[in-house]
Amino acid sequence: MSSAESSTVASDLAWFKSSYSGTEGGQCVEIATGTGVVHIRDSKAVAGPVVRVSREAWAGFVGEA
Repeated sequence: MSSAESSTVASDLAWFKSSYSGTEGGQCVEIATGTGVVHIRDSKAVAGPVVRVSREAWAGFVGEA
């Protein structure tokens, strides 16, 4: 796993939540993809830290989830 990045860098990304996320504002994460990396953040704390993982690590996580 990569270290957290600043929210300034993350603000330039196109973020999205799963289509399974409800509209009532529950506990969700958002992701944005970049070149070889997936950025992950808390949807309720968009100015907070962002975790970066490789696409391979993300695919492995989603495959297990």
